[in-house]
Amino acid sequence: MKLKHLLILPALSVMGCQDVQPSQDEYDKYPVPEGEWEEMNYAPAGTKFALWAPSAEEVSLKLYAEGLGGEPVQVLPMKEADGGMWRAEVSGDLNGQFYTFDVKVDGAWLGDTPGVWAKAVGVNGDRAAILDLDMTDPEGWDKDVRPELKSFADIIIYEMHHRDFSIDSLSGIAHRGKFLALTEEGTTSARGQKTGIDHLKELGVTHVHILPSFDYSSVDETRLDQPQYNWGYDPKNYNAPEGSYSTNPYDPATRIREFKQMVMALHRAGIRVVMDVVYNHTAVTEGSNFERTVPGYFYRHKPDGTFADASGCGNETASERTMMRRYMVESVKYWVEEYHVDGFRFDLMGIHDLGTMRAIRQALDEIDPTIYVYGEGWAAGAPQLPEDSLAMKNNIDRLSRIAAFSDEFRDSLRGPFGNDAQGAFLAGLKGHEAGIRFGLAGGVEHPQVNLSEARRTPKFWANEPTQFISYVSCHDDMCLADRLKATLPDVDVAVRKALHKLAETAVLTSQGVPFIFAGDEVMRDKQGVHNSYNSPDSINAIRWELKRENRDVFDYVCGLVKMRRAHPAFRLGDAGLVREHLEFLPDTEDNVVAFRLKGQPAGDAWKDITVILNARDRATQVSLPAGTWQVVCRDGRISPNKSLGTVQGGPVSVAPRSALIVHQ
Repeated sequence: MKLKHLLILPALSVMGCQDVQPSQDEYDKYPVPEGEWEEMNYAPAGTKFALWAPSAEEVSLKLYAEGLGGEPVQVLPMKEADGGMWRAEVSGDLNGQFYTFDVKVDGAWLGDTPGVWAKAVGVNGDRAAILDLDMTDPEGWDKDVRPELKSFADIIIYEMHHRDFSIDSLSGIAHRGKFLALTEEGTTSARGQKTGIDHLKELGVTHVHILPSFDYSSVDETRLDQPQYNWGYDPKNYNAPEGSYSTNPYDPATRIREFKQMVMALHRAGIRVVMDVVYNHTAVTEGSNFERTVPGYFYRHKPDGTFADASGCGNETASERTMMRRYMVESVKYWVEEYHVDGFRFDLMGIHDLGTMRAIRQALDEIDPTIYVYGEGWAAGAPQLPEDSLAMKNNIDRLSRIAAFSDEFRDSLRGPFGNDAQGAFLAGLKGHEAGIRFGLAGGVEHPQVNLSEARRTPKFWANEPTQFISYVSCHDDMCLADRLKATLPDVDVAVRKALHKLAETAVLTSQGVPFIFAGDEVMRDKQGVHNSYNSPDSINAIRWELKRENRDVFDYVCGLVKMRRAHPAFRLGDAGLVREHLEFLPDTEDNVVAFRLKGQPAGDAWKDITVILNARDRATQVSLPAGTWQVVCRDGRISPNKSLGTVQGGPVSVAPRSALIVHQ
């Protein structure tokens, strides 16, 4: 369960009784429009406005000269049309003006809203902007292409927050905390270490997963001269970029253009872009754009009529309703087509119904089947739909080409969520080997995963290893360095470094899709803060001096990435091939997991790759078949291109808290 959501927002008011809201059957009777669902369609000769508001008695359109302050320059009544739509058309060139809608329901005006489909907004997103989107394309945008991706199995994800990644005063980056930070090349720290986009290229990841970048509520864009921070899981306008990451939040075009510049720069660097999307709830309920447009429709309710709250943030959206499902599908398509986004991570995906996730996957496949989709296979509370109808982790095997995070692998490595002092495999505690084997196999059914009765993996929920996100830490909860300090407070930094490397070895040799939290590669810490969603830069910022201090850790992770990308045996991408080639070695001690990739799977240049993970505080011995074995990784060092020496078959020693990787 994600706890960050429980802390983002104050308590929200709710409807009091069942008869305030229409029944589900009445919602189903709302007319559905045909054709495009566009709220603003600009042309120099005139602009067309439309709003889906089937329960409205009246709708007003208000035009403003500015995005903030001032009275409307025009207030126009909209006309009711087919499909629950209200329409208006204004002649003349309105480019650069702003607009809102006001909807009247049951005799009451609900208040100004930019609509649910605003694609450009003014400061703080309270008014939508009339804009020619073609004018926001940076030079070369028409030639921007996605970096090649042959298989989801080839993906290596790096999760980052814009501000964390570049705000350090020693980052050498000019546009610190902005979209443009990821366009700057040649940046270095004060000690000459590569930072920014050059750091990403040096690391070798294929995808950057960026925390919410749509327009969110918690940062006041009129006060950016004052310290403000938020992860952004409080959506306001889903289809416009966040203004605080732009160089001018008052200009609607700037945030759009700079987001596109960021995407284009990452693509040129060979890196794809994943957007973190939060369709499961809105920042507020009453007063939200959804609620001011079609009250009640976009949210689920409890039997007593109050708003349901599986998100822990005051509401949960109703993905199963026709127009909410359509909204989600069309929104992800818009980010792909307008912004060239390459993938989506769904926050609290377990709140959404399976049918909606299938519709999203189908729509994206029609555009580009290499767009990756994954999410959290859980919710913060029980959603108002049967669990077997939801995109929960245990239902992932009923979805195709949609992945979920494996908390089983994470917790088997570092210990359970919610108990920092409790360790697991890395802490030398017995009984977690099945969870490690489960993660190394990418969550697919494998006859050797549950070798004993202790701590058996309850379900093989992935049909294919590409549906399984392998990770040990992310923005939620403690980062890896902090967790190791909390779990093993008495060990020295050398031991923590060794365990840090061992954890990353497990993640990056897993048949699942590996996921690295930004800064873990340099042992970034957050001073022990779990839920740093609004903590200051002193907690969240990546200190780039750590790259020099922990250069051996960074080089080790780089070596793992390079090895994985060079050797297809580590990324077979097919459950049948995993079962055929992945063999766990028998007769290992407690807190030791060893496996062999038999033969030369997928035509790998290496034969019989063998990986031994030793989390014990002393050396262990594992027997290798006869022959000469090339050493790739040993004693906390890795060299994927040049052998670190050889060992002969028979018993080989693996140093404490380290990995041994060999091949023939």
